[in-house]
Amino acid sequence: MSVVLSTASLSAADRGERWHHAVSRTFIPLDVHLLEDDPSPGRIVSNQLGSLRIAQVQAGPQTVTRSRRLIGDGKEHLILTLQQRGTSLKEQDGRQARIGPGDFSLSDSTRLFRKTVQSDFSFTSFQFPRTDLRVRDEDLREVTATAFSGQEGGAALVAAYFARLAREAPGLDALVGGQFAATALDLLALLIDERCGRFASQAPEAAAATLVRVKDHILRHLADPGLSPPEIAAAHFMSVRYLHKLFQLEGVTVGEWIRTQRLERCRRDLLRSPALGHGVAAVARRWGFVSPSHFSRVFRAAYGVAPREWQTHGLSGDGRNGGEREGTPPRTGALHRSSPTSPTLGASCPTPCPTRPPSSPHSRP
Repeated sequence: MSVVLSTASLSAADRGERWHHAVSRTFIPLDVHLLEDDPSPGRIVSNQLGSLRIAQVQAGPQTVTRSRRLIGDGKEHLILTLQQRGTSLKEQDGRQARIGPGDFSLSDSTRLFRKTVQSDFSFTSFQFPRTDLRVRDEDLREVTATAFSGQEGGAALVAAYFARLAREAPGLDALVGGQFAATALDLLALLIDERCGRFASQAPEAAAATLVRVKDHILRHLADPGLSPPEIAAAHFMSVRYLHKLFQLEGVTVGEWIRTQRLERCRRDLLRSPALGHGVAAVARRWGFVSPSHFSRVFRAAYGVAPREWQTHGLSGDGRNGGEREGTPPRTGALHRSSPTSPTLGASCPTPCPTRPPSSPHSRP
């Protein structure tokens, strides 16, 4: 449910204090200095998706500062700001950057930063725990107070995904929204890796943008049992070898990533299937698993419970062998780094494909 904070009903004299409270309540504690004698109304509409707090902000000219005094609160968060109207001057780590409409930038709450906007503005912010973005500290310092253009390259793809996520957030349930939020942070980490030269050996801009397009293609074709590395490579005019190399950069094979995405969707749909009159086999087929017995094996290997047991007991949380409550983060996740032993696709493996539960999510080299 969206949370709305507004100063429109207050007198101009009362808006400053109330706006300061609204900003610090929505984000981390910040010092806010309004630049108008008669402050314009301000409005914040926020939603929570997993660990990601999304806030759409509209207000008048102001300066926002994260001072040394406030850093002592111990809150370690990152804030991505996608500018829609007005231009912000962002300062952090010895850099200044102008963030115009369509651009986005990052701020780190563990260090001093300042943002000034000299006119009426609107932006969408995405705040999340610093530990959720699996990038090197030195790489993160390289990209704070930097303008990422939302008009070209991998940054444009990331900006489009975050913008769409903000629009859809009010209608997403907790489980699905949390997975989409995890995907957003993986895409952002991929972009930072690209900006910091982690793809230097293979045309960094092309590699980052191509991997995002490939993953989008896979997600749109998960229901196709014939989805395979050769088909994916052909659709993107690349060799199968290059396709595998793209996924190796994340420590996962193409087949593992596809199987994880299919299992996540089956796991979600199994909770809803009794009301819809769908059995386990129908749910498995819907997401590209041809063999019910193979689906049962890989599902149990991933989650520690059989599909039928999860379907029966998942909502109440009393499933046997580790059944989980609805909304609890699964042991495998969208775009999470995992290490199942089988590289084959769940839909087309002709022989049993043993797997083991993935290692810790989001781990990076």
